[in-house]
Amino acid sequence: MDLTHFHLLLNHFPTIGTIIGLGLFLMALLGKSNELKEASLVVFLGIALLTIPTYITGNAAEEKICGPIPPNAPAAAACTVPGGASKAMIGEHETAAMYALGFMEITGAFAWLGIWQLRRRSHLPAWNAAVILGLSLFTFAVVAKAANLGGEIRHPEIRASQPYSGFPASTQTSAQPVPLSRQVGSFIVSTKWVWPTCETLHFIGLSLLFGVAALIDLRMLGMFTSIPYRALHRLLPWGILGFGLNAITGMIFFIGAPGQYTTNPAFHWKMIMMLLAGINVVYFTLFDEPWDLKAGDKAPLLAKAVAATALFLVLGVLYCGRMLPFLGTAF
Repeated sequence: MDLTHFHLLLNHFPTIGTIIGLGLFLMALLGKSNELKEASLVVFLGIALLTIPTYITGNAAEEKICGPIPPNAPAAAACTVPGGASKAMIGEHETAAMYALGFMEITGAFAWLGIWQLRRRSHLPAWNAAVILGLSLFTFAVVAKAANLGGEIRHPEIRASQPYSGFPASTQTSAQPVPLSRQVGSFIVSTKWVWPTCETLHFIGLSLLFGVAALIDLRMLGMFTSIPYRALHRLLPWGILGFGLNAITGMIFFIGAPGQYTTNPAFHWKMIMMLLAGINVVYFTLFDEPWDLKAGDKAPLLAKAVAATALFLVLGVLYCGRMLPFLGTAF
């Protein structure tokens, strides 16, 4: 079992999950139900987290079929898949998946912001609801396109009757078209300022995430008991900003050089712990146990367990990220 099997397991979640989240959100708006709004936002956030490994394992599946993916690689038709699909079709699917990943993560970010506002203000601001509705509708369209293109790779019976045309004229050369995703990858690795800028933002994100996580987790574990949780809760957006910076810059690194990550066990563990840490953030945003803590109160056992786990996961993400060249094959 390898990452290709995980891609086959995960690749339906973004599409189906977006449909479920969008349906719940529309019902919540029509019924003016904060409970349904909260449920739909949690679905959007969960699907945004699952879309990351879905995209990563998709690149691993491509490498399994056609070998490593160098930057600016032409979509040579010589690499074929059973059923007659070409590397060009895989490249178009990769490009659509890149767009789907971007819009899904933006939707997830606004969904988390909505959860945070529901907790602090007991209602979802109209502007946030409108943004989430618009983003989710557009995200569904993009994700559905990526899913359809992925299905066409192995299911020739659902392809359009007309011959496959590769890519739009703006992205083709006279001989071999280059997928937009690989053009972006080439820009990332060949432009001198992109990688170091992203590294700087990545470390800023790590500092924000670790700083906020450490304060909240240590408060749950019995330190800083004079501080009520409501005061620390105000810091959560900064922690989420750090998480977002890490996710964005990390995916930029991955798009630039996927080959050094898909076979790297340290990267696999880093992604697993990062996703689990993201789930822990939902607990501290959503549930009542930490929220009810006043100055001098001790956290309940469940809150302590979640805090200890979250602290371990954040430290694990830091460790695995640092060990990418030593435990794996990066750089």
